[in-house]
This record gives sequence, C-alpha cells and structure tokens, in this order.
Amino acid sequence: MPIVKVQQVKRHYQQGEHAVHALRGVDLSIEEGEFTVLMGASGSGKTTLLNIIGGLDNADSGTVEVDGHRFDQLSGGKLSDIRLKRLGFVFQAYNLIPVLTAYENAEFVLLLQGKTTAERKKRVMETLNAVGLSGMENRRPSELSGGQQQRVAVARAIAGKPALVLADEPTANLDSKTSSSLIALMKELNEKEGITFLFATHDPKVMNAAKRVVSMEDGMIISDEIR
Repeated sequence: MPIVKVQQVKRHYQQGEHAVHALRGVDLSIEEGEFTVLMGASGSGKTTLLNIIGGLDNADSGTVEVDGHRFDQLSGGKLSDIRLKRLGFVFQAYNLIPVLTAYENAEFVLLLQGKTTAERKKRVMETLNAVGLSGMENRRPSELSGGQQQRVAVARAIAGKPALVLADEPTANLDSKTSSSLIALMKELNEKEGITFLFATHDPKVMNAAKRVVSMEDGMIISDEIR
C-alpha cells in the first residue's frame, strides 16, 4: 500500500471575481521510503498539493489517503492525531517558537504525543545529534544561524518518528553550502531511518538528490521521472 495516494484531486481559490485552479485532477502515489521532489514554478500547484497531503488544506474533490487513512472519512480530531503522530513538517520559514531553546523546539511534538520525560530526553538528544546540533540544545533560535535553525526544524519534524516528512522549500533561505549540508542530512535520514520525504521545491540541489522528480505546471503533473 502506498503511504500517499492522491486521486483526481482538484482545488481552486477565488481571487476577486476570478477562480484560480490550483490543482486540476491530480493523481499521485508515493511509496514508503521514497525521497521525492515536487518541482515547478511558483503557481504550479506544488505547495497546494503538499498542504493537502499534509491535511493542512482540503481538496474540493477527489480523494487523499495517507498512511492508510482517507482524509475525507476522518473527523477533525482523528486528522489532527494523524498529523501529530505520523507526519512531520519542515517549512521554508522554519516556524520555530522563539522563546524556546533548540531542545524545547525539538521536544514540542513529543510533549503533544504524551511521551514520558525519559523518552523525550532520549529521543531529543539522539535527534539533535543526528542533525549535527549536539551541544547547542540550550540555544534559542535568535542565537542560531539560519542553517542551524532549519536543522532544529528538521529535528522537530523527525523527533516523533513520523512515517512521512513533508518539506516546503526547506533550502530557500539558506546559502549554497548550508543547503547542500541540509540535503545530505535528510538524504541520510531517508536511507538510514527509512523516513519517507516529499519536497516541494525548485532548488536544483534538492532535485539532484531525489530518487524521483514529479514536475507540475498549471495545477497538473506533466512528468514523473524515477532515477
């Protein structure tokens, strides 16, 4: 069973008197363990599709199934539970909580999951070490570089051991060296821990690292390349 199965998904937005068709009947399946990129220009629909797969937005029509659950058949509480326990999110703007330390930001999902203090400490320290931030756990976001902040965001995304990580332009605010380092890190997490990654990006470095590149244009998939 694919970890993601999208069938004939459509989504439109109203801009004044005009309807913008962000997705026009998209079909997409993602197998467990994939490292896949959705690529396309701004307005191609890749971020809308990512948000719908993550349960952050709703499709107008079609079906979305993630980790064996059809989103249109779930209550709001059940959908939130799946996002919390099975999905991880990495955003372009990091979305860290400014008053919390790197440790506390990475721990946040585990607190919501109800893990014990001992479980949280073990997993957070393992995760911060995995992303190369050992020794920086007490620093707040303002005391970290952009690349370090994004690594905290990755740590937060993977701390809860999700089945799927959705990353929206995760390297957009980083310099070339830092973005290459972050891509290598996520590639390693994919290969060693088996985490499935799905990116929305137009960064060539992310595309070069991907095992599969799905190209979008005007709300449609125009090519799907396995490497």
